[in-house]
Amino acid sequence: MFGLFRRDKAQTAVQKTRQGWFGRLLGLFRRPSLDPAFWEEVEEALLGADVGVSATQRLLATVRQRLQASGEASPETALRLLREEMLAILRAPGQPTVFPVDGNAPRPWVVMVVGVNGVGKTTSIAKLAHLFQQQGKKVLLGAGDTFRAAGIEQLAIWGQRLGCPVVAHQQGADPGAVAFDAFQSARARGVDVLILDTAGRLHTKTPLMEELRKVRRVLQRLDPSAPHLTLLVLDATTGQNALQQARVFTQMVAVNGILLAKLDGTARGGIVLAICQELGLPILFIGTGEGVEDLTPFDPEGFLDALLAPVGSGV
Repeated sequence: MFGLFRRDKAQTAVQKTRQGWFGRLLGLFRRPSLDPAFWEEVEEALLGADVGVSATQRLLATVRQRLQASGEASPETALRLLREEMLAILRAPGQPTVFPVDGNAPRPWVVMVVGVNGVGKTTSIAKLAHLFQQQGKKVLLGAGDTFRAAGIEQLAIWGQRLGCPVVAHQQGADPGAVAFDAFQSARARGVDVLILDTAGRLHTKTPLMEELRKVRRVLQRLDPSAPHLTLLVLDATTGQNALQQARVFTQMVAVNGILLAKLDGTARGGIVLAICQELGLPILFIGTGEGVEDLTPFDPEGFLDALLAPVGSGV
């Protein structure tokens, strides 16, 4: 459905990374030969870009093995093989259905959005709603982060801007009740997509993950197949901290995929590879700026084309 990956937006998203650590990486492959220090410097560049230890070790081991087997130990061949192995990592996680294309989608199609406070979750929800609207879908928003008044107000403002109805209760209300009312309202209005915000931090004695599981149980009583998509929003600028957040959420909540916000704000965009390698979760969307249109479906090939383009090129 979302075949709208914009290569110009991918360029924008990875510009800092491409000019920083990956620019350095590409410089290594412009050497006339693979000297003894080459692989150590490649490893340093990958780790510096937040590719992560596991993905870096996998990339280096596999590329070196393939180079040895091919008998073509040139920098050009090494770069081509590195790109192929990166693509293999990015494609490895199974892709969930973002929205069915066969016309048989449950109504409403429920997207539950999770993540800690401060990662750009509410703004990402607005961007996602806009993306669905661009596909001709009727969208309703549920303000399920009832523990944060600013979150409720922010979502309501976005709803007004987008012409999108918002179901909200007062601050401190039961998030499960918001989920229930939002689902019933979406069904009554004939809405295609319900996007439900959730708490990122609680100020009560109830643990956050138990609260999220409760919301899921409420939804499943209304539709046993809901939520149909659970997106974890991560802030790309936090690097390995984002990865640790993801581990906690994926252990406790059935996450289908990642929405990686603020990718344009980091010089360490290699976190994309770390997420796919270490979590086995696909990146579904990337944030490419601050505007409502600055969210694009993630396409591994387009991403790598933008990331590995020579610095200063028009790619």
